[in-house]
Amino acid sequence: MEADFVIVGAGSAGCAMAYRLGEAGASVLVIEHGGTDAGPFIQMPAALSYPMNMKRYDWGYLSEPEPNLNNRKLVCPRGKVIGGSSSINGMVYVRGHAMDFDHWRDQGAAGWGYADVLPYFRRMETWRDGGHGGDSYWRGKDGPLHVSRGPRKNPLFKAFVEAGKQAGYEATDDYNGEKQEGFGPMEQTVHDGRRWSAANAYLRPALKRENVEITRALARRVVMEEGRAVGVEVERGGKIEVIRARREVLLAASSINSPKILMLSGIGPAAHLKENGIEVVADRPGVGGNLQDHLEVYMQMAASQPITLYKHWNLVSKAVIGAQWLFTKTGMGASNQFESAAFIRSRAGVPYPDIQYHFLPIAVRYDGQAAAEGHGFQAHVGPMRSKSRGRVSLRSGDPSDNPKINFNYMSHPEDWEEWRRCIRLTREIFAQDAFKPFVKNEIQPGADVQSDDEIDAFVREHAESAYHPCGTCKMGSEQDKDAVVDAQGRVIGVQGLRVVDSSIFPRITNGNLNGPSIMVGEKMADHVLGKEPLAPSNDVPWVHPEWEKAQR
Repeated sequence: MEADFVIVGAGSAGCAMAYRLGEAGASVLVIEHGGTDAGPFIQMPAALSYPMNMKRYDWGYLSEPEPNLNNRKLVCPRGKVIGGSSSINGMVYVRGHAMDFDHWRDQGAAGWGYADVLPYFRRMETWRDGGHGGDSYWRGKDGPLHVSRGPRKNPLFKAFVEAGKQAGYEATDDYNGEKQEGFGPMEQTVHDGRRWSAANAYLRPALKRENVEITRALARRVVMEEGRAVGVEVERGGKIEVIRARREVLLAASSINSPKILMLSGIGPAAHLKENGIEVVADRPGVGGNLQDHLEVYMQMAASQPITLYKHWNLVSKAVIGAQWLFTKTGMGASNQFESAAFIRSRAGVPYPDIQYHFLPIAVRYDGQAAAEGHGFQAHVGPMRSKSRGRVSLRSGDPSDNPKINFNYMSHPEDWEEWRRCIRLTREIFAQDAFKPFVKNEIQPGADVQSDDEIDAFVREHAESAYHPCGTCKMGSEQDKDAVVDAQGRVIGVQGLRVVDSSIFPRITNGNLNGPSIMVGEKMADHVLGKEPLAPSNDVPWVHPEWEKAQR
């Protein structure tokens, strides 16, 4: 088998890439190890906790013991299914803050400032604000990715936003538009009651073209000949074979698997490769490094009124909700239930928001276990820009072995200060008048957790990944020894090979990563095709006064 372009990974960026390359007339072959995304566990938005806990859909990765989190091994779900992690995630849609991308540009990723990426966010979206407001000038109108908002019928959603304003924070009608900062409605990749994954948005339309194909196989390594990528060695049906690429190989296998495949192909830290018996093709110390993620905790409150989703937390109600969704694609099953959000600054002097909130009108974990019996609600909260960095490395030279994932969470002293502010600021929000009719008591962390040491102990025991790993194939200039790819995604030191997923983020963005990952696939497709990038949106008056102060 061969094609002009061979894409490894049918996830957020890979699907977008396949769509745009196929649209341009190139022959494309997508390699995906996972199977179908059909069925209600993936397609029903309210069932989001199921696929990420099913071996059928998830690679099942765990971190190594994290020394600053009581040596816990944290789960790191990555989609092993058509659509990749966009088929098992929480469907929350966040572009990121404008200053995130200006930081990318300033760190050597030329052409990736906010003015450069905004046209691609617009191109990829079909935005439906649901009548809640927002400025459509900033948003896309006819892209493949449908973005919508939940109905916010539960009074707790509005109480959360009102409490934020009472605590002195701003409101925002559209955190993906002119102003991210503030409290307001949360957006979701849901369309006509279904999960609108990258598979639904991009891959299925692409596969209708005769020049785009997908094959189910395990990518073992990139085949290199005289310093050029010429194909991908795969295992399929118990046999090892090579799929040839006439033009380029494009890695979009996730921030965990893309660096793993590079290292198995001889591209990475030379000493580490030699330790694992791998011949060095290109010594790139940054491969696998710069690993970043968002941590979060659930600040949970017991409710004084029976108005939460807990009343549906039984088999009969779940069956009724499931049946309604199955036959009509409506009702509670048609929303991920994350319908209010916030982005705030933790203290004076921070140039742009550094704390994110997801609000949920039930007290429950991602694994589906309630922290306490009875009605409750919670805010998922965590800092956005930790300075801690980790690494993905090989466990061995065997492609079937899972890699080692060392996030190195909470290794920077500032992390602890940020987390203490997160906990205390969240308590202030829940203490506002808007919540007084609804709050009974604090479930987690609990009223007895007050001092710095007590908060630190709570974080060590309860902080979990928000499932936003990125950065392990950093994009930058060729002079940056830690950079793995240049600003066009080309792997430095070899030919015919690019990385085109969240691995290339120089620094993690503010919020969930599905949106910016799809944007990377969209923009990189133009680079691959040699097309002139979309014109920068230099006329956009997005600058926040705090940003101007920071520049001065």
